[in-house]
Amino acid sequence: MPLSHRVPDLSSLEMLLAVARLGSLGKAAGEAGISQPAASARIRVMETQIGAGLLERSPNGSRLTAAGALVAGWAARVLEAAEALDAGIEVLRGEREDRLRVAAGQTVAECLLPGWLVGLRAERPDTFVSLSADNSRAVAEKVLRGEVDLGFVESATVPPGLDAAVVARDELVVVAAPQHAWARRSRVRPAELAAARLVLREPGSGARQVLAGVLAPYGGLAGPLLELSSSTAVKAAAVCGAGPAVLSRLVVEEELRARRLVAVDIAGVDLGRALRAVWPTGHRPRGPARDLLSTARRAARADPGRPARALRVGTRPDATPSR
Repeated sequence: MPLSHRVPDLSSLEMLLAVARLGSLGKAAGEAGISQPAASARIRVMETQIGAGLLERSPNGSRLTAAGALVAGWAARVLEAAEALDAGIEVLRGEREDRLRVAAGQTVAECLLPGWLVGLRAERPDTFVSLSADNSRAVAEKVLRGEVDLGFVESATVPPGLDAAVVARDELVVVAAPQHAWARRSRVRPAELAAARLVLREPGSGARQVLAGVLAPYGGLAGPLLELSSSTAVKAAAVCGAGPAVLSRLVVEEELRARRLVAVDIAGVDLGRALRAVWPTGHRPRGPARDLLSTARRAARADPGRPARALRVGTRPDATPSR
């Protein structure tokens, strides 16, 4: 049940104990860093709440009445419990500061977060980070349920209930094996891409959502040739010649350089996208989540005109955050 209105606040109880210990309302006020009239007013409010006089005032100082002595005894136990509560909260806060739960879309998790986490570790070497990689829909759901402290999504939109900040720019690219007919063409029309059966990620992935939005004016996506649950699997299928695929350039940059895959130019279509950090609306990231967000945004500002570049484990981001 709720506390009675007769229960004084902790600062008033502390003042009463200070008067009992020091024998002077003025000295108790000085110890608390407030004026004597303010301290006297605090005691009067408490006396009104309790319905009994607590202090006997005289030119030589102040001492507790019999009722005041009783209240002081109870107050000491209350303040002891409050100090234990405060200490426990501090421990919990310290534990939260020492761990960070992150969920990210697979492109961010595999290509960008390793570098960002290196920067975070330089700043917070004792912070334990747990990372789960999933599609953007699942990441958003984890953030909304409070299962993670910070999420990174690759979708075209942000679900209701989440605030977001752009941390990188990315580019989707249509790729095919060198022996595929599209690899020998200078350009493919958007309607052809919409009608083609592609190797795609599962529904809920950011890349698939962005692609579906871009191709909506051309009839939308046809049924997939293969539907796979990871970018690595989609890439492997494309390399083996299963069919064209649409993936982040970050994911396929090595295969493009080695000519295991060929980028297919799609006429008049912009496949750029924003990569975003997300958190519950109205709850700005704090502690290590705030510092990781800062690291990601600093890396983006270091090269704002270009799509994000993959940062491998063991490398450092373009800029390390300062505190």
